[in-house]
Amino acid sequence: MSLTQNSGPPSDTIKSAIHHEGWMSRVLREALRTVISRAVACLRRDWIRCAILALFGFAVRAPALQGELVWDDQYLAHDNPFIKSPLLILEAFRHYLFLDSFSAHYRPVQNISFILDYMVWNTNTYGFHLTNILLHVGSGVLLYFLLKKLFVATFVSPSDGSGVASLSAFLIALLWVVHPVHSAAVDYISGRADSLAFVFACGGWLLVLFARQFKPRYPRLACYGLAATCGLFSLCSREIACVWFVLFLLHVFFFEKQTGRRTKIVSLGCCVILLGIYGGLRQLPERRPNASPSSEWSRPTRGILMLRALGDYGRLMILPSHLHMERTVVDPNNYKTKESWRHSAGSEYLSILGLAVAIAMLGGALRTGTGQAMRIFGACWFLFGYLPISNLFELNATCAEHWLYLPSVGFLIFLAGCAIDLPPVYRKFSVALAGIALVGFSVRSAVRSTDWVTPETFYRRTLGAGGMTTRIGVNLAQVYANRGEYAKAEQIYRRVLTMTPDYPIARTNLAEVLFRQNRKDEAEALFLSVSSAAAETRKEYPRTWIAALNLAHLRHEQKDDQHALAILEQARTDYPHTWEIISLEAEILRERKGPEAAMQLVENFAEKDWWHYGASIALGRLYLEAGDLDCATAALRHASLVDVHDVVALNLIASLNVRQNHLEEAWRVQRRAVARQPDEPRQYVMLSNILEKMGRTDEARTAMANVNRLRALAQTQPVAN
Repeated sequence: MSLTQNSGPPSDTIKSAIHHEGWMSRVLREALRTVISRAVACLRRDWIRCAILALFGFAVRAPALQGELVWDDQYLAHDNPFIKSPLLILEAFRHYLFLDSFSAHYRPVQNISFILDYMVWNTNTYGFHLTNILLHVGSGVLLYFLLKKLFVATFVSPSDGSGVASLSAFLIALLWVVHPVHSAAVDYISGRADSLAFVFACGGWLLVLFARQFKPRYPRLACYGLAATCGLFSLCSREIACVWFVLFLLHVFFFEKQTGRRTKIVSLGCCVILLGIYGGLRQLPERRPNASPSSEWSRPTRGILMLRALGDYGRLMILPSHLHMERTVVDPNNYKTKESWRHSAGSEYLSILGLAVAIAMLGGALRTGTGQAMRIFGACWFLFGYLPISNLFELNATCAEHWLYLPSVGFLIFLAGCAIDLPPVYRKFSVALAGIALVGFSVRSAVRSTDWVTPETFYRRTLGAGGMTTRIGVNLAQVYANRGEYAKAEQIYRRVLTMTPDYPIARTNLAEVLFRQNRKDEAEALFLSVSSAAAETRKEYPRTWIAALNLAHLRHEQKDDQHALAILEQARTDYPHTWEIISLEAEILRERKGPEAAMQLVENFAEKDWWHYGASIALGRLYLEAGDLDCATAALRHASLVDVHDVVALNLIASLNVRQNHLEEAWRVQRRAVARQPDEPRQYVMLSNILEKMGRTDEARTAMANVNRLRALAQTQPVAN
């Protein structure tokens, strides 16, 4: 009886359990909602979003940090004479980016950024790559803040609140940071001009917006002054920065409804003044005697190429596959005969795709809705960014991935404007789709970054992705030649010459490879052929002086110095600013007639090109050999100033002071050499020898201890690796 009373009906027990379980599920749901709401609230904070941008930006580009010098990096980040010292900052404004090229790229700020890297990292490429990533991540952060301000103030209605604007700006910036199409602008050291221009232009626009918030006059004027400086720096970073000025004025005149007429006129006037100053700076470099060859395409052909390029860029933004340098949307071989037109039919899908992209953007801009203004602004951003790279103007290629660095922002803004007008359910779906794209783009970017680890990897993968061009082939062949694999190099050079028979660099390098294989008769005949054709080929190709230089080297090795000097003298007349030619001619004269015979030649070059480190070193050596110690010291001191990591000049000065028994001065100079090369045993050996002569035995032993330590470390290093 008691048992029955205590147990109760079974149905009551079940109801109690169900009630308890329902209560627990409600608690869990509430807890989950709380966690999600707190996470969402946390993600709305600007510093969290900036941290996410930085995290993703560094993560996807990390493989490139170990990258070596690839392609133009060898010159711009290593051999470039204008990056060796802060004394050359102003001199950078007097020269184009490349000394020996047809291109009129005027980018002094890019060289200044390399100066800073060289001062800190010397020739360690890790630091150069780190700067590239920092610039790109900084561009993404600034883009987020800029878009957030523009969206809140202009494109999002008050009923939608600032949350939509902020989230849209964040997702655009995040997708832009990880997009694989920017690899050539971030993973490639020489590609940093895009991110430099982006940082300064975006920062300048933000400073203008901040300046409008200041009521005190002087802080407002200071902000405007900084904004103008950033604008000028962006122009001096890359020519595409002119588009930023167009976008800024477009927004001021057509999208800022609260801006008065006076502000608009002042904004236009300031932009015109900055562009005028930039135009004046571009007059500082010496005019190039030769112009880059023109393709001379007709207007209908250019129209087709514009559509093809638009189609290729649109595809790359959505599906970034087959990424490689040296892209092209035209193959001249496809238009030589009627039959060859059939081979070009496959590439015409790009024209159709380009037309589809144009129609989609036009339709999106015309469709009314909350996001219409954003879509119009995004389409205009993309359009103005695309026009300079659309083949409407003569460029050195028909298509290039890194040219999308600025227009891609407009493409993403347009997509965000489309998503805003979707129903709430589909809007959430678009956010999820953006998350999927974020993962896919991040993985693809990380894989793409590994392409830049070594030159051979880069060239081989470019060929594998369909980027076979003369320049890629020549560079890959040069990698094999430097490694002593001359047969492989010869095979590639001959393949390149079947594509472009008159390409002088390939012919010259092939002759060099033949010479290294002891096929000297073939090499000499090819050198003579390239050298004699230089008068014509130099109108279309740069660096055609290499053939004459190699031929003179060949004659010098054959002890035919008279013929070698005749070749060099003619080459110096044709290429008066080429140090390699002057250097070889001076060396042959020194060997034959003594240092005085070569001195005038080097003096003339060093006087005009005071910034040239190699010329100063050569002049100092000639003065030393001639016994003019004062002039030698002056030339070598100058060399040590135009290269902050130089030790050759310092070692020569120290040795000269030892010969003159100026031991105290020799010790001071050699200490500077040790500070510049603290990991080089030879510097400590020289310092120890000087200390021994000064009678400072204990310090000399300490210096030699450093020598032994560094040598022991060098011996164990391979084992550690």
